[in-house]
Amino acid sequence: MKDLEARYLERLSQLYPTIAKASTEIINLQAILNLPKGTEHFLTDIHGEYEAFSHVLKNGSGAVRRKIDEVFGNTMSSKDKKTLATLIYYPREKMELIKKKEENMEDWYKITLYRLIEICKRTSSKYSRSKVRKALPPEFAYVIEELITEKADVLDKESYYNSIVDTIIRIKRSEEFIVALSELIQRLTVDHLHIVGDIYDRGPGPHIIMDKLMGYHSMDIQWGNHDVLWMGAAAGQQGCVANVVRICARYANLEILEDGYGINLLPLATFALNTYRDDPCSCFELKDDPDYDPSETMLNMKMHKAISIIQFKIEGQIIKKNPGFKLEHRNLLHLIDYEKGLIELNGKTYELLDKNFPTIDPKRPYALTEAEEEVLDRLTQAFVNCEKLQSHMHFLLSKGGLYKVYNNNLLYHGCIPLNEDGSFKSVKIYGRSYKGKALYEVLESYVRKGFYAIDEKERKRGKDMMWYIWLSENSPLFGKDKMATFERYFLAEKETHKEKKNPYYEFLENDKVVDRILKEFGLEHSFSHIINGHMPVKSKNGENPMKCGGKVFVIDGGFSRAYQKQTGIAGYTLIYNSYGMILSAHEPFESKESAIENETDIHSDTIVTEIVSKRQSVLDTDVGKELVEQIHDLEFLLEAYRSGRIAERL
Repeated sequence: MKDLEARYLERLSQLYPTIAKASTEIINLQAILNLPKGTEHFLTDIHGEYEAFSHVLKNGSGAVRRKIDEVFGNTMSSKDKKTLATLIYYPREKMELIKKKEENMEDWYKITLYRLIEICKRTSSKYSRSKVRKALPPEFAYVIEELITEKADVLDKESYYNSIVDTIIRIKRSEEFIVALSELIQRLTVDHLHIVGDIYDRGPGPHIIMDKLMGYHSMDIQWGNHDVLWMGAAAGQQGCVANVVRICARYANLEILEDGYGINLLPLATFALNTYRDDPCSCFELKDDPDYDPSETMLNMKMHKAISIIQFKIEGQIIKKNPGFKLEHRNLLHLIDYEKGLIELNGKTYELLDKNFPTIDPKRPYALTEAEEEVLDRLTQAFVNCEKLQSHMHFLLSKGGLYKVYNNNLLYHGCIPLNEDGSFKSVKIYGRSYKGKALYEVLESYVRKGFYAIDEKERKRGKDMMWYIWLSENSPLFGKDKMATFERYFLAEKETHKEKKNPYYEFLENDKVVDRILKEFGLEHSFSHIINGHMPVKSKNGENPMKCGGKVFVIDGGFSRAYQKQTGIAGYTLIYNSYGMILSAHEPFESKESAIENETDIHSDTIVTEIVSKRQSVLDTDVGKELVEQIHDLEFLLEAYRSGRIAERL
């Protein structure tokens, strides 16, 4: 035996020290391979909409309701099914309402417990006993396992189960037990969660979403451009810091920074009031008509303008220091005639909507004033030293990446930069050219360097690369020729606001291009798919989220309220279970309160997009491939024990 093999087998024998233990593990793994494939749940472009996100997570995009239908069919009324579903989503809150209306709670507890137990049996049936056991709430683990496990040796099963349920009710543990069962159903309905980018910006609760994700049992995240922007801010990249604060100001979400992350905005507020005291800042109105009083609105608008000007200046400095980024055309402050209030772009002269620039020196337009520099430095230190933000960003780093290949699906947020002919576009990153998969991988490596590199030069490059990923036309997470932030604020002419998409979006119905992309990432099966978000699908205009005969799913349908007028719906989610793929188009989520009291689930139109000819098992998945390799290694260990090359550790 080779030395390496010998060392590996010695290490493996420490885990499985006898023939009996190695054999038992082989049998266990083989049994798992024959179980049905777990359900995967895909969400994208959540953009801080934590209530809708939380609800979709609880209902599994309709998967919980489907389980109820499977178990009870026509034996339960539609109304009772809705009540049961709402109870599973919000057990504590729903029970409080039921107690006010129900006369005989003891009977209600008994009926409800039996119904929940039946659903638990169904949801747990596709998992190994060991996996279910790990998911059980510790307080009730033994009792739940008894109730959901078939007892072949118990003669009077009904009496056995009745005695357990009666005891739960008698000792007044019914409500806690109902909560435990409901949360277990939520936990078992979805085996693995995929977030395909953009947790942050626009909506009011990205920090709440991150807290929830950090407690989720099994998941991965493909970073979106907004996520990478926040990562850059947390790493201390000042262009990213300015953008994050500006977007929070624009969408009236400064509470995310102040209350969610404890970032002190007083220096910015003070500076904005002093500098723009008599300026109406009318170009910096807030989005979504927030419920602010006039003085609060005016302060927010002044802060909005103040951080925007700081952003344009600091970005100009970043561009000058990084000529390799090829973003000189996006420096616009030096093109302004400050006396006349005009700017020349692409050979045309435009009048500015706002001509008040008290902090800009026309001779040095990108230089921060001393006061601006102090504000930006203090904000940067607040981001870098925020423990909760750092915890969230390191979770993104540990659970995420720019792309993922999982069970024959290619997941990424934005696009693959392409040339006009559909070929992969070559992009220079710090002097070296990359395209396709290699471009994704080098950009991801620089994001990680921005946090972890020991060499200061490489860490600085990593930080600047996060800002580049946010807005470069060559970034696979952005995919447009420019980010027209300045033009949208200062110019009325819509022609200047236009952001041309990368040719990628024109080739999504082209079989050859899509197949080339899949092959680039090692997928050549006829049942492989690309799943991405980033570009809202305008359903109200007849646009279809399925492209190229079902090879591509663009599942950004407007989860963010800011996009719902454009899309006509409130987002898509995708379910991939052992029978195939199901696409759900969601209506807007009214509120948690309405969901509990009126039992209004998110109405979803579901489309079965793909049905497999044979129900898929764990063997057909990536996890299955890993288990097959483990079985092979254990069989190799067994052979070594039996041949006498390795001694059992009795």
